[in-house]
Amino acid sequence: MNTIKLTHPITVDGVSYTELNIRRSKVKDRLAVSSMQGSNEQKEIHLFANLCNVSPDVIKELDEMDYIKIQKAYMAFFDLTATSDEK
Repeated sequence: MNTIKLTHPITVDGVSYTELNIRRSKVKDRLAVSSMQGSNEQKEIHLFANLCNVSPDVIKELDEMDYIKIQKAYMAFFDLTATSDEK
């Protein structure tokens, strides 16, 4: 789990968000998104919403800077240089 502090906090449906917690994805998360209709961007929004345990509306309201933080946190889970398992 990784906590992302939002540079630009948001309020969606009366709930204020100053940070989001993103968990590591599982194969079932990728499968759920791959079977969805829509653009790659829409699929990514739904994946991030699922991983952060929020509605897609929360992800859609994020400032671009904060969205990029979510993308980077997600990609950091796949950093193979951080582990020696592949050597």
